[in-house]
Amino acid sequence: MSFTVHIVDDEESLRDSLGFLFASRGIATRTWASGEDLLAEWPLADCGCLILDVRMEGMSGPQLLDALQARPEGLVPPVIFLTGHADVPLAVQSLKSGAFDFVEKPFNDNHIVDIALAAIAAHEGRLAEAQAREAVAARRASLSAREAEVMALMLEGLMNKQIADRLGIAMRTVEVHRSRVLAKMGARNIADLARMT
Repeated sequence: MSFTVHIVDDEESLRDSLGFLFASRGIATRTWASGEDLLAEWPLADCGCLILDVRMEGMSGPQLLDALQARPEGLVPPVIFLTGHADVPLAVQSLKSGAFDFVEKPFNDNHIVDIALAAIAAHEGRLAEAQAREAVAARRASLSAREAEVMALMLEGLMNKQIADRLGIAMRTVEVHRSRVLAKMGARNIADLARMT
């Protein structure tokens, strides 16, 4: 999927110049005049990162980030704040609240594009990790109650005989369950299993 940079700023000239800048580098953008406008259409599946002005009419950039983080849809794409010199302490506070970076105005064109590309790459990585976790959770949910017990003991490092003794079942049954656990979890061996869980 190709991601779009979403720009929220109440200055039309800045929105236009950023849109032109990103387009010149082959990066899709969508601009918004206010945080309220963006929230009205959230979530946006194509959003790779957000560039938010710190100070805007109505909802400020930090308030918009807070509102997005409070939403139930999950992962908020990385946020880059645009800030004037006087807003630097506020921008630093926003970093502590989860912003990806902040860029002081006036900014270097290449610098802001590079930060946005890094933010999109970070977002892609976080999405891949979230999808991997969901896949592991789905595979784990496919285990029977007994297979889940066997897996837990495998992960404790117990051998088949020890698992059989602990559960009061035949060692051959443990071998069957162990094989099914590895197959269902998509793991080649216990080390794979430990890494994914």
